Amino acid sequence: MRLLIIEDDREAAAYLVKAFREAGHAVDHAGDGLDGYALAREGDYDVLIVDRMLPKLDGLSLVRSLREQAIATPVLILSALGQVDDRVKGLRAGGDDYLPKPYAFSELLARTEVLARRRTAATGQSEATAYRVGDLELDRLSHRVTRAGREIVLQPREFRLLEYLMRHAGQVVTRTMLLEHVWDYHFDPQTNVIDVHVSRLRAKIDRGFEHPMIHTVRGAGYVIRADEPQAS
Repeated sequence: MRLLIIEDDREAAAYLVKAFREAGHAVDHAGDGLDGYALAREGDYDVLIVDRMLPKLDGLSLVRSLREQAIATPVLILSALGQVDDRVKGLRAGGDDYLPKPYAFSELLARTEVLARRRTAATGQSEATAYRVGDLELDRLSHRVTRAGREIVLQPREFRLLEYLMRHAGQVVTRTMLLEHVWDYHFDPQTNVIDVHVSRLRAKIDRGFEHPMIHTVRGAGYVIRADEPQAS
């Protein structure tokens, strides 16, 4: 999933960003309602997680504005206000779910995944939860990767890297694209961290198979494709 967390509490936001990334998901963060609104309008997110009490633009007003702009991205509202009337206001403002604080992250994760599945079903985007390139398959919801039926265990960052490559199968993915969408620009563009992770991923995906799938395009980036012998 690709998520946007709109939360002004830095400690809470850092915890959520870290937890979702460790679960294998791509996460952006905004610290106030106006920044969050701008990102939500421009970004292609699976789910928005919005704190109700935000500076500059409160959470309910933010959600109403998105709905007025016909932006239907699922929204989960977080709030310390957990009475029935509070939850009803959140849902009527355009929220798809409402989770009172305090909460367990496992429940937040489960609710977020449910919203993402509903979005996929509503838009008919079967590729949003599963990708296949040749005999390589990736399931975003179960975090399971197999090649020729053999399960491949990946670390969260490796999973995100493979997911991004498979989402753009057959296309050259540049280092800048990977830094932005997989590492969120947490590293200097001149670092070799991408090369190291691609090398590790290639070892897991291609080792033991005759035809490699992950290729380096010199001076450009990387591409994943099913290189199978052509019929004569």
